[in-house]
Amino acid sequence: MSTNLRITPADPFPEDLESLKDEKLQVLDSQVQRQLDHEIVTEGESNPETEFRHHELDAEFEQREN
Repeated sequence: MSTNLRITPADPFPEDLESLKDEKLQVLDSQVQRQLDHEIVTEGESNPETEFRHHELDAEFEQREN
């Protein structure tokens, strides 16, 4: 699998999600979701860092809706 389809816990992650354009945020969200799915299938559970990133992205999407 191409490395840009997923973002692993070891990969860099933006500190400031607010500064990202909507399109980049959506791509990042897709990468994190694919990583979550991969971890659950291969390891039976998700990595805490991936979970944290997923929640950070959800919070940013919620903030942008308001």
